[in-house]
Amino acid sequence: MTTTEPHTDLSAIKERQRWTLASGDYSAVAARIVLMADQLVESADLRAGDAVLDVATGTGNAAIAAARRGCKVSGVDYVDGLLERGRERAAAEGLSVTFTEGDAEHLPYPDDAFDAVLSCVGVMFTPDHEQAAAELVRVCRPGGKIALANWTPASFVGAMFRTVAGHVAPPAGLRPPGLWGTEAHLRQLLGDAVSDLMLNRREFVFRFRSPTEFVEFFRDYYGPVRKAFDALDERGRDRLSVELAGLAHRHDRSSGPSIAVPAEYIEAIATVR
Repeated sequence: MTTTEPHTDLSAIKERQRWTLASGDYSAVAARIVLMADQLVESADLRAGDAVLDVATGTGNAAIAAARRGCKVSGVDYVDGLLERGRERAAAEGLSVTFTEGDAEHLPYPDDAFDAVLSCVGVMFTPDHEQAAAELVRVCRPGGKIALANWTPASFVGAMFRTVAGHVAPPAGLRPPGLWGTEAHLRQLLGDAVSDLMLNRREFVFRFRSPTEFVEFFRDYYGPVRKAFDALDERGRDRLSVELAGLAHRHDRSSGPSIAVPAEYIEAIATVR
């Protein structure tokens, strides 16, 4: 399926996503994946003085990485609590980043406003993929760069999402966010709006002291997983815990007792026409 179901209430889904994400403490999750944002900014080869936008910035991982390179940076997200944490982080490093509350599908910026537009595992979770992609292109000047890092469907994270969805179904008609981690979907979304699209498959390694700690971490801090556990009875929570721990154990590449779980993602760098 390449389009959202015609009668899907995307605004209701978006509000549910906002509420779900805010229910946990995504800043703890974001702190684990800082290296992904650093790598994305490095791959985008941003120049000092570039005007840069980080879409679905969360607590500002990519925005702060761009600010460290001397860029003029803005970050936008629809969860105000995450933006406040981003402001605190930037201030602690003495960096200037403008954080604004806003919708990735309706960015509060004029056309051609930025030299580069980034998103690190953020925009991939928008309900309307086409609208979000069109906004990335709209606010990026001709010749500017769009740089994205997206989990692939076959990755450990993709498998985690499917495991959770097997217990608590996602909203009907909502396309999997992992589509953003496929070449075919990215080419369809960006199409003729970009003159080239370079893709690199990379891995981020999640590290925990045990599979149990992995489950507890995502249950406590990652809103979608936390809400899934909240929706289940005690027996259902136990089954989900066992399945997630088993998933981490199967993907573990370490010799124990701690775990090291590689998660594949696609890094996409495109030039806007």
